Amino acid sequence: MQPWHSQDRHVVRLDWGPTAAEGLTTYAVAAGSPVCAVVVDVLSFTTCVSVAVDAGTAVHPYPWKDDSAEAFAAERGATLAVPRTRSRDGGGVSLSPSSIRAAGPLQDLVLPSPNGSTIAARLAGAGAQVVAASLRNRSAVAAWLVDWLDSTVGSGARPAVVVVPAGERWPDDSLRPAVEDLWGAGSVVTALAARLEHRAGPLLLSPEAEAAGTSWLAVEDRLDESLAACASGRELVEQGWPDDVAVAGELDSSERVPLLAGGAFTTYGR
Repeated sequence: MQPWHSQDRHVVRLDWGPTAAEGLTTYAVAAGSPVCAVVVDVLSFTTCVSVAVDAGTAVHPYPWKDDSAEAFAAERGATLAVPRTRSRDGGGVSLSPSSIRAAGPLQDLVLPSPNGSTIAARLAGAGAQVVAASLRNRSAVAAWLVDWLDSTVGSGARPAVVVVPAGERWPDDSLRPAVEDLWGAGSVVTALAARLEHRAGPLLLSPEAEAAGTSWLAVEDRLDESLAACASGRELVEQGWPDDVAVAGELDSSERVPLLAGGAFTTYGR
């Protein structure tokens, strides 16, 4: 990554998808910065993680459609999430927050995902502390980030908060920026900036992060309507998953912060 793409003049940085996020993280780590990566995949990976950790479940992110997922889950005595279509026909847990909620408490859940799961694993491998953020826990994540930033004082390098709207995939596997992830990322940025108002000078938010915050302010008063009307929301509603869109819109309903450690997301302090 070139310096002009790194957003390194700012603490809170933002870019889309796995390639850009890994580039931002690797650049910051190489510069000696402590890095916290905030992955946002509203429909539905990080919403699923939030619902699961609320119930005390450890969530193991795993590569999408990897044939080894079944063996990985069996080794850990974990429940393996199945594709949505299979859960509709045969029941079970899938990449659907409503299915996770209906399943009740699980000790461990292996949750493959083409976007949020893949990004989380890559950023952990690049040296970041990884947090799963959604609209459900955006205020809790922002409060945790303030404490994390305070813990980096004296490290000798500017800390980096890398906010990653995950996006979706087109059929050719190229990135489809998904506006609900921009809103989710912006909601975290806005909540964080509000808590750091006394030190929220021009070096806090990169222009990219600031733009995400502006996008959130445009929809925060009509969130449910906007989630249902955006492309990803319409896809879920028209395919028969309106409950998942509703769960994703449960703004600030969770105070738990899922941190990735030892290969699994668990609740901070668990």
